[in-house]
Amino acid sequence: MKSNKLSSQGSLAYAFLSPTFAFYILFFTIPLFFSIYLSFTEWGGFDLGDIKWVGLNNYQKLFSGETDFFHPILTNTLYFAFGTVAISFICALAVAYTISRLKHEGFWRTLYFLPSVTTVVAVGNVWSYMYDPTSGLINDIIGKLGYHPIPFMDRPDIALSALIIVGGWLGIGSSMLILTAGLKAIPEDLYEAADMEGAGLGKTFMTITLPLLKPSILFVLITSFIGGLQSFTLILVMTKTGGPGNSTNVGGLAMYNQAFSFGNWGMACAMAVLLFVVIFIITMIQLFAFKKGGVEGYQ
Repeated sequence: MKSNKLSSQGSLAYAFLSPTFAFYILFFTIPLFFSIYLSFTEWGGFDLGDIKWVGLNNYQKLFSGETDFFHPILTNTLYFAFGTVAISFICALAVAYTISRLKHEGFWRTLYFLPSVTTVVAVGNVWSYMYDPTSGLINDIIGKLGYHPIPFMDRPDIALSALIIVGGWLGIGSSMLILTAGLKAIPEDLYEAADMEGAGLGKTFMTITLPLLKPSILFVLITSFIGGLQSFTLILVMTKTGGPGNSTNVGGLAMYNQAFSFGNWGMACAMAVLLFVVIFIITMIQLFAFKKGGVEGYQ
Protein backbone atom coordinates (compact mmCIF):
# COMPACT_ATOMS: atom_id res chain seq x y z
CA MET A 1 0.00 0.00 0.00
CA LYS A 2 2.78 2.39 0.96
CA SER A 3 4.73 1.70 -2.25
CA ASN A 4 1.59 2.33 -4.35
CA LYS A 5 1.10 5.66 -2.57
CA LEU A 6 4.71 6.66 -3.23
CA SER A 7 4.36 5.60 -6.86
CA SER A 8 1.24 7.74 -7.34
CA GLN A 9 2.97 10.71 -5.68
CA GLY A 10 5.95 10.27 -7.99
CA SER A 11 3.68 10.12 -11.04
CA LEU A 12 1.91 13.28 -9.90
CA ALA A 13 5.26 15.04 -9.41
CA TYR A 14 6.40 14.06 -12.90
CA ALA A 15 3.07 15.27 -14.30
CA PHE A 16 3.64 18.71 -12.78
CA LEU A 17 7.24 18.74 -14.02
CA SER A 18 6.39 17.59 -17.55
CA PRO A 19 5.83 21.13 -18.96
CA THR A 20 9.30 22.10 -17.74
CA PHE A 21 10.82 18.95 -19.22
CA ALA A 22 9.03 19.59 -22.53
CA PHE A 23 10.22 23.19 -22.61
CA TYR A 24 13.80 22.12 -21.82
CA ILE A 25 13.82 19.44 -24.53
CA LEU A 26 12.15 21.63 -27.14
CA PHE A 27 14.15 24.82 -26.63
CA PHE A 28 17.49 23.50 -25.33
CA THR A 29 18.22 19.83 -25.99
CA ILE A 30 16.97 19.67 -29.60
CA PRO A 31 18.62 22.99 -30.66
CA LEU A 32 21.86 21.91 -28.95
CA PHE A 33 22.18 18.67 -30.88
CA PHE A 34 20.93 20.28 -34.08
CA SER A 35 23.61 22.98 -33.85
CA ILE A 36 26.28 20.32 -33.27
CA TYR A 37 25.01 18.51 -36.37
CA LEU A 38 25.00 21.74 -38.40
CA SER A 39 28.64 22.37 -37.46
CA PHE A 40 29.52 19.47 -39.79
CA THR A 41 27.48 20.86 -42.68
CA GLU A 42 27.06 23.74 -45.09
CA TRP A 43 23.67 25.40 -44.89
CA GLY A 44 22.24 28.76 -45.88
CA GLY A 45 19.65 28.77 -43.12
CA PHE A 46 16.43 28.45 -45.14
CA ASP A 47 15.55 25.08 -46.70
CA LEU A 48 16.42 22.04 -44.58
CA GLY A 49 16.74 20.07 -47.80
CA ASP A 50 19.77 22.18 -48.75
CA ILE A 51 21.88 20.96 -45.84
CA LYS A 52 25.12 19.51 -47.19
CA TRP A 53 27.33 17.27 -45.06
CA VAL A 54 30.99 18.43 -45.16
CA GLY A 55 32.39 16.55 -42.16
CA LEU A 56 35.21 18.32 -40.34
CA ASN A 57 35.67 20.92 -43.07
CA ASN A 58 34.38 23.82 -40.94
CA TYR A 59 36.64 22.88 -38.03
CA GLN A 60 39.62 22.47 -40.35
CA LYS A 61 39.07 26.01 -41.65
CA LEU A 62 38.94 27.35 -38.11
CA PHE A 63 42.07 25.55 -36.94
CA SER A 64 44.02 26.17 -40.16
CA GLY A 65 43.87 29.93 -39.74
CA GLU A 66 41.70 30.56 -42.81
CA THR A 67 39.39 32.57 -40.55
CA ASP A 68 40.03 35.14 -37.82
CA PHE A 69 38.22 33.07 -35.19
CA PHE A 70 41.16 32.17 -32.94
CA HIS A 71 42.91 35.49 -33.40
CA PRO A 72 41.73 38.13 -32.91
CA ILE A 73 38.13 37.02 -32.31
CA LEU A 74 38.64 34.40 -29.57
CA THR A 75 41.46 36.48 -28.08
CA ASN A 76 39.13 39.49 -27.92
CA THR A 77 36.41 37.31 -26.37
CA LEU A 78 38.69 36.10 -23.57
CA TYR A 79 40.09 39.58 -23.01
CA PHE A 80 36.59 41.04 -22.82
CA ALA A 81 35.36 38.32 -20.45
CA PHE A 82 38.32 38.52 -18.05
CA GLY A 83 38.28 42.32 -18.11
CA THR A 84 34.57 42.73 -17.44
CA VAL A 85 34.58 40.07 -14.72
CA ALA A 86 37.55 41.67 -12.97
CA ILE A 87 35.90 45.10 -12.96
CA SER A 88 32.41 43.94 -12.01
CA PHE A 89 33.54 41.49 -9.31
CA ILE A 90 35.99 43.79 -7.53
CA CYS A 91 33.59 46.74 -7.63
CA ALA A 92 30.59 44.59 -6.64
CA LEU A 93 32.46 43.10 -3.67
CA ALA A 94 33.54 46.54 -2.48
CA VAL A 95 30.04 47.97 -2.92
CA ALA A 96 28.31 45.01 -1.24
CA TYR A 97 30.69 45.08 1.73
CA THR A 98 30.36 48.85 2.10
CA ILE A 99 26.59 49.27 1.80
CA SER A 100 25.99 46.36 4.22
CA ARG A 101 27.39 48.72 6.86
CA LEU A 102 25.48 51.83 5.80
CA LYS A 103 22.09 53.18 6.79
CA HIS A 104 19.30 52.92 4.19
CA GLU A 105 20.98 49.83 2.75
CA GLY A 106 17.95 49.02 0.58
CA PHE A 107 18.15 52.39 -1.17
CA TRP A 108 21.84 51.99 -2.05
CA ARG A 109 21.33 48.40 -3.16
CA THR A 110 18.49 49.46 -5.47
CA LEU A 111 20.53 52.36 -6.84
CA TYR A 112 23.45 50.12 -7.81
CA PHE A 113 21.15 47.44 -9.21
CA LEU A 114 19.26 49.76 -11.58
CA PRO A 115 21.73 49.43 -14.50
CA SER A 116 21.19 45.66 -14.45
CA VAL A 117 17.48 46.04 -15.26
CA THR A 118 18.15 48.54 -18.03
CA THR A 119 18.22 47.10 -21.56
CA VAL A 120 21.70 46.58 -22.99
CA VAL A 121 20.65 48.51 -26.11
CA ALA A 122 19.86 51.60 -24.04
CA VAL A 123 23.09 51.28 -22.05
CA GLY A 124 25.14 50.85 -25.23
CA ASN A 125 23.59 53.92 -26.86
CA VAL A 126 24.12 56.08 -23.77
CA TRP A 127 27.77 55.06 -23.48
CA SER A 128 28.29 55.56 -27.23
CA TYR A 129 27.13 59.13 -26.76
CA MET A 130 29.39 59.55 -23.70
CA TYR A 131 32.37 58.28 -25.71
CA ASP A 132 31.60 60.57 -28.67
CA PRO A 133 34.75 62.61 -29.48
CA THR A 134 32.84 65.81 -30.31
CA SER A 135 29.83 65.99 -27.99
CA GLY A 136 30.31 63.22 -25.43
CA LEU A 137 30.42 63.88 -21.69
CA ILE A 138 33.72 62.07 -21.16
CA ASN A 139 35.54 63.96 -23.89
CA ASP A 140 33.96 67.19 -22.70
CA ILE A 141 35.59 66.62 -19.30
CA ILE A 142 38.89 65.69 -20.98
CA GLY A 143 38.75 68.89 -23.03
CA LYS A 144 38.13 71.02 -19.94
CA LEU A 145 41.21 69.45 -18.37
CA GLY A 146 43.24 70.74 -21.29
CA TYR A 147 43.67 67.51 -23.25
CA HIS A 148 42.66 66.58 -26.78
CA PRO A 149 39.46 64.53 -27.24
CA ILE A 150 39.96 60.78 -27.49
CA PRO A 151 38.04 58.86 -30.22
CA PHE A 152 37.51 55.86 -27.97
CA MET A 153 35.50 53.75 -30.39
CA ASP A 154 37.56 54.68 -33.46
CA ARG A 155 40.97 53.61 -32.17
CA PRO A 156 41.79 49.88 -32.48
CA ASP A 157 44.18 50.03 -29.53
CA ILE A 158 41.62 51.28 -26.98
CA ALA A 159 38.18 50.41 -28.41
CA LEU A 160 37.99 47.00 -26.71
CA SER A 161 39.16 48.44 -23.39
CA ALA A 162 36.42 51.08 -23.65
CA LEU A 163 33.87 48.30 -24.16
CA ILE A 164 35.26 46.37 -21.19
CA ILE A 165 34.66 49.37 -18.93
CA VAL A 166 31.02 49.48 -20.05
CA GLY A 167 30.56 45.72 -19.67
CA GLY A 168 32.18 45.72 -16.23
CA TRP A 169 30.04 48.64 -15.05
CA LEU A 170 26.92 46.91 -16.36
CA GLY A 171 27.65 43.74 -14.37
CA ILE A 172 28.21 45.40 -10.99
CA GLY A 173 24.54 45.46 -9.95
CA SER A 174 23.68 41.77 -10.33
CA SER A 175 26.99 40.62 -8.83
CA MET A 176 26.54 43.00 -5.91
CA LEU A 177 23.08 41.61 -5.18
CA ILE A 178 24.35 38.01 -5.02
CA LEU A 179 27.35 38.96 -2.88
CA THR A 180 25.10 40.95 -0.55
CA ALA A 181 22.94 37.85 -0.04
CA GLY A 182 26.11 35.90 0.76
CA LEU A 183 27.19 38.52 3.28
CA LYS A 184 23.79 38.39 4.98
CA ALA A 185 24.18 34.63 5.42
CA ILE A 186 27.36 35.00 7.50
CA PRO A 187 26.49 34.71 11.23
CA GLU A 188 26.92 37.97 13.13
CA ASP A 189 28.34 36.19 16.18
CA LEU A 190 31.51 35.45 14.20
CA TYR A 191 32.08 39.18 13.75
CA GLU A 192 31.31 39.79 17.43
CA ALA A 193 33.84 37.15 18.44
CA ALA A 194 36.46 38.65 16.14
CA ASP A 195 35.76 42.10 17.60
CA MET A 196 36.21 40.76 21.11
CA GLU A 197 39.54 39.25 20.06
CA GLY A 198 40.64 42.67 18.81
CA ALA A 199 40.75 41.74 15.11
CA GLY A 200 40.83 44.73 12.80
CA LEU A 201 38.56 45.33 9.80
CA GLY A 202 41.11 43.99 7.33
CA LYS A 203 41.83 40.81 9.31
CA THR A 204 38.12 40.20 9.86
CA PHE A 205 37.47 40.51 6.14
CA MET A 206 40.30 38.15 5.18
CA THR A 207 39.67 35.49 7.85
CA ILE A 208 35.87 35.52 8.15
CA THR A 209 34.10 37.37 5.34
CA LEU A 210 36.11 36.20 2.34
CA PRO A 211 36.31 32.47 3.26
CA LEU A 212 32.59 32.24 4.10
CA LEU A 213 31.68 34.19 0.98
CA LYS A 214 33.32 31.64 -1.32
CA PRO A 215 30.07 29.94 -2.48
CA SER A 216 28.65 33.31 -3.58
CA ILE A 217 31.96 34.32 -5.16
CA LEU A 218 32.07 31.05 -7.10
CA PHE A 219 28.55 31.56 -8.42
CA VAL A 220 29.27 35.17 -9.41
CA LEU A 221 32.53 34.29 -11.18
CA ILE A 222 31.08 31.37 -13.11
CA THR A 223 27.94 33.18 -14.28
CA SER A 224 29.89 36.38 -15.04
CA PHE A 225 32.50 34.53 -17.10
CA ILE A 226 29.82 32.68 -19.05
CA GLY A 227 28.00 35.96 -19.70
CA GLY A 228 31.23 37.69 -20.73
CA LEU A 229 32.24 34.92 -23.12
CA GLN A 230 28.76 34.97 -24.68
CA SER A 231 28.59 38.78 -24.98
CA PHE A 232 27.06 40.01 -28.19
CA THR A 233 24.45 42.75 -27.83
CA LEU A 234 26.67 45.42 -26.27
CA ILE A 235 29.36 45.00 -28.93
CA LEU A 236 26.77 45.05 -31.73
CA VAL A 237 25.12 48.22 -30.41
CA MET A 238 28.34 50.15 -29.78
CA THR A 239 30.42 49.00 -32.77
CA LYS A 240 27.88 47.58 -35.30
CA THR A 241 30.50 45.34 -36.97
CA GLY A 242 33.12 44.67 -34.29
CA GLY A 243 35.35 47.43 -35.60
CA PRO A 244 37.48 49.29 -36.12
CA GLY A 245 38.85 46.39 -38.12
CA ASN A 246 38.38 43.30 -35.96
CA SER A 247 39.62 44.98 -32.79
CA THR A 248 36.33 44.52 -30.91
CA ASN A 249 34.95 41.48 -32.73
CA VAL A 250 34.00 38.69 -30.30
CA GLY A 251 32.68 35.15 -30.62
CA GLY A 252 28.99 35.99 -30.37
CA LEU A 253 29.20 38.72 -32.99
CA ALA A 254 31.30 36.54 -35.32
CA MET A 255 28.70 33.77 -35.12
CA TYR A 256 25.92 36.25 -35.82
CA ASN A 257 27.73 37.59 -38.87
CA GLN A 258 28.49 34.11 -40.21
CA ALA A 259 24.87 33.00 -39.85
CA PHE A 260 22.84 36.09 -40.73
CA SER A 261 25.20 38.22 -42.80
CA PHE A 262 27.05 35.54 -44.78
CA GLY A 263 24.46 32.73 -44.65
CA ASN A 264 27.04 30.24 -43.40
CA TRP A 265 25.23 28.47 -40.58
CA GLY A 266 27.62 25.53 -40.56
CA MET A 267 30.62 27.74 -39.77
CA ALA A 268 28.59 29.69 -37.20
CA CYS A 269 27.64 26.46 -35.41
CA ALA A 270 31.25 25.23 -35.50
CA MET A 271 32.29 28.49 -33.81
CA ALA A 272 29.51 28.01 -31.25
CA VAL A 273 30.70 24.48 -30.44
CA LEU A 274 34.30 25.65 -29.95
CA LEU A 275 33.15 28.55 -27.77
CA PHE A 276 31.08 26.09 -25.72
CA VAL A 277 34.22 24.00 -25.18
CA VAL A 278 36.14 27.09 -24.04
CA ILE A 279 33.33 28.05 -21.61
CA PHE A 280 33.19 24.48 -20.27
CA ILE A 281 36.96 24.34 -19.69
CA ILE A 282 37.05 27.70 -17.88
CA THR A 283 34.06 26.70 -15.73
CA MET A 284 35.72 23.40 -14.76
CA ILE A 285 38.93 25.23 -13.86
CA GLN A 286 36.98 27.58 -11.60
CA LEU A 287 35.12 24.71 -9.93
CA PHE A 288 38.35 22.78 -9.39
CA ALA A 289 40.16 25.83 -7.98
CA PHE A 290 37.37 26.60 -5.50
CA LYS A 291 36.96 22.94 -4.55
CA LYS A 292 40.64 22.81 -3.61
CA GLY A 293 40.02 25.93 -1.53
CA GLY A 294 37.31 24.14 0.42
CA VAL A 295 34.24 25.92 -0.86
CA GLU A 296 32.12 22.80 -0.46
CA GLY A 297 32.85 22.76 3.25
CA TYR A 298 30.74 25.82 3.91
CA GLN A 299 27.92 24.61 1.70
